[in-house]
Amino acid sequence: MIDSHAHFEFYKTNIPNIIEECKNELKAVIDSMTEYRKTHVWKSWELLRPYFGFVFPTLGYHPNEARRGNWEKVNRVEEFILRHKDEIVAVGEIGLDYHYAENEKQKENQMQIFKHFLELALEIKKPVVIHARESEREAYETVQRYGVDAYFHSFAGSRELAKEIVENNHYIGISTGIVFIPEVRAAAEALGIERILVETDSPYMSPFRGQRNKPCYVRVAIEEIAKLKELSFEEVERITEENAIKFFNFQPKSEVKK
Repeated sequence: MIDSHAHFEFYKTNIPNIIEECKNELKAVIDSMTEYRKTHVWKSWELLRPYFGFVFPTLGYHPNEARRGNWEKVNRVEEFILRHKDEIVAVGEIGLDYHYAENEKQKENQMQIFKHFLELALEIKKPVVIHARESEREAYETVQRYGVDAYFHSFAGSRELAKEIVENNHYIGISTGIVFIPEVRAAAEALGIERILVETDSPYMSPFRGQRNKPCYVRVAIEEIAKLKELSFEEVERITEENAIKFFNFQPKSEVKK
């Protein structure tokens, strides 16, 4: 299994133990190192660099940070991405989150910074990981205008938009939230698995009440998709792994520990 979107850096304790636990079940984890409040991309990078080869990094700027419009920080993150452009598998997560935007100015800040990082992704020839909340259509149309390959992570938009996104050769992330978010299940039902990636968004979106999510719980998303599609777990596992490797253009360096 491959978890296509997680945040090891958001765990407060036991990060090495959690990573070692994940190695027992997963081939790889895509960690979306995104600038957000006090979680700086350069700190996340140093924290997780010892695990590269199992952890594959993206670098981005979260829209809930972008709403503040701090261009000095934007420039620092951009410089960091350019410095590590050959080591990352995508730019992200970036995007729009109108749920927490308090006014039109904050939405405008998000859009300007979103476009800035789309331009950067084109410059360094990387795909993008998109965060879109209560802004899915606008985020998608912006991606289309820039012509960049995109992965809409933890998608919870409409079935119709999900279909449109994959028809235009992008990918949709089905998270472990499939067990409790109707929109996630609806998107999974609407799509073929050829354009689906599976993810946990750990430590969030736990499928188990009262427990913090872990990348190894990505099996829950695979299990639920397999039930919906009347396919075997192994078939969904194989195809979603292939999808992740194709989109992020990487190769896991080792097999799962036994």
